[in-house]
Parts: sequence; C-alpha cells; structure tokens
Amino acid sequence: MVNVHVTGRNIIFSVIRRCSTSTHKFVPTARGVSRAQIEGFCEFVDRGRNILVLTGAGISTESGIPDYRSQGVGLYATSKSRPVIYQDFVKSDRIRQRYWARNFIGWPRFSSVQPNISHSFLKKLEDFGKVCWLVTQNVDALHFKAGSSKVTELHGSTHRVACLRCDYKTTRHDLQIVIENLNPSWRAFSNVLAPDGDIQLSQEEIEGFQTPHCPKCSGPLKPEIIFFGDNVPKSTVEFVFQKVQECDQVLVVGSSLEVYSGYRFVLRASDMKKPITLLNIGPTRADKLADLKIDAKCSDVLKQVSFIYS
Repeated sequence: MVNVHVTGRNIIFSVIRRCSTSTHKFVPTARGVSRAQIEGFCEFVDRGRNILVLTGAGISTESGIPDYRSQGVGLYATSKSRPVIYQDFVKSDRIRQRYWARNFIGWPRFSSVQPNISHSFLKKLEDFGKVCWLVTQNVDALHFKAGSSKVTELHGSTHRVACLRCDYKTTRHDLQIVIENLNPSWRAFSNVLAPDGDIQLSQEEIEGFQTPHCPKCSGPLKPEIIFFGDNVPKSTVEFVFQKVQECDQVLVVGSSLEVYSGYRFVLRASDMKKPITLLNIGPTRADKLADLKIDAKCSDVLKQVSFIYS
C-alpha cells in the first residue's frame, strides 16, 4: 500500500526538494506539483485494487520521443511534416517508399530509446498487484522494455511488421537488415525524430531508396501500428472495454485524450461512476470527468510515489 501517513508524507516531500529541474526538449513547460496534489494522488493509488492505466505520448517524451500535440514542442508545433495516412500508405508505392526510407534512418535511434522513471513506476505498480491492466496509445514498446506484462498496445507497435496481402510477419529489427541489404549505397541523415520512429527527409533524399517487400508473396509490408485514418481492431476495443468493466479506478498518464480511440474508455468509466485521475501537462479532453487532475510532468509526480514503494 501507498503510505499516506505523516511519516510517508515527510518522505515524499523530502524527495520533492531533491527533484531535478532539468527538462527534455520534447517535454513542454510544466507547472509545479503541490503537496495537496501529491497527497491526493497517493490516496487514489492507495484505494485502488484493480486500476486500469491508460498511457499516451506524454509518458515517453521524457525518454526522448516527441509527441504530436504538445504546445511548443510537439511535431505539429515544430514541423510541417504530418504522419502518414493509412489509405495513402495502402494505395501508393511512392508513399510506402517515403515511409520506409524515413523509418529506416530513424529506426536505430528510435529502437534504442529506453524507459524512464514513469514506465518503471507503472511496472512497480503492477508488481504490487495494483494494476488491472495497462492500455497504451504508444507504439514504442517502452512499457514492455520496462517489464510490464499486463499491456495492450492500442495502436500497435513499431517493433512488428506484417504483409498486407498474406500472413507473413517479421520483427522490425530483422527488417532493418533486409533494408540495409537492399540499399547498400543509399545514405541519408536527419536529426529530427518523429513520434512513430521515422524522420524527416526531402523527396530528393528519398530518390533511389529500394522499398522492402514480403519475401513470400512480394506484397507491401506495413508496421503493425494503427495509422491515422485506420481503426483499432474490434476485438481489441472489446477487450479494453471489458477491462474498464473489471477495474475499480482509472489512471490516465501522459495523454490529452484528444484521439477518440483512447477517450472512449474514460467516457465509459465515467458513465460507470469509476474514479478517474488524470496526470498530464496541459488540458485533456476528459478534465470535466476527472475526480483528480494533476497538470504536471509525469516524473515529477511518479518518482516521488515510487520512492515509497521501494
């Protein structure tokens, strides 16, 4: 259990005084955390026996992965580049060439990103038997890297690749070797990483890149992620709704819930009168539904609570 007695609170706030003030370039400016907010968060976690956790891009920005919507630092604010649309990817050889060229250059950096203290906290929360299930909107696999096992990747994972025509599947790491062999002399560089693991390249830089194809049927290959314009599989949605039914509380970490695919689960929890806590920098779509909203950087809260669990 989380200790929210006087001794525990003294421990918490001794940690606050030692917190680093450094901020990663992908993390927007955040407010400070008050004593009342920390106490409220601890009490929420202490009450929970089957907490459904929903995470978004805001939990991974401190690991060095940018998001789309953060004010001033998200991709939409810093670049004219936009994510690939599912229908365009399926229909266009040129779009697939652009995607795989950019992803090929970005993959070594993206795949080497490691979990941060917030991922570790949620893994520890699972170890203590508090987590009913964890649903992430992220495609970076950082929750698995942190050791969490009760995880549904709502939007898939960049670490898996599938053929659009047959049942062929492979890992993204293995595909990197295939692409290298297809493009022994092709080179490009960019220091701008995108949220889904690709980077920004000009059309001139992409020319000459050889797109990988399925070794079984020569069909187009696609990462097993939900591109914009695509839908989360019905079976996945039904599974998560079942977890909403089973949980006793909902904790949202690092998500504005602007995308309906995640917001609908918080809506259902609210309809069922389940307590909801939101931890996110800036407003969220569910602010009016929350019992507790903390407008702060994830680690500024979670590293203080994880100290008590250790």
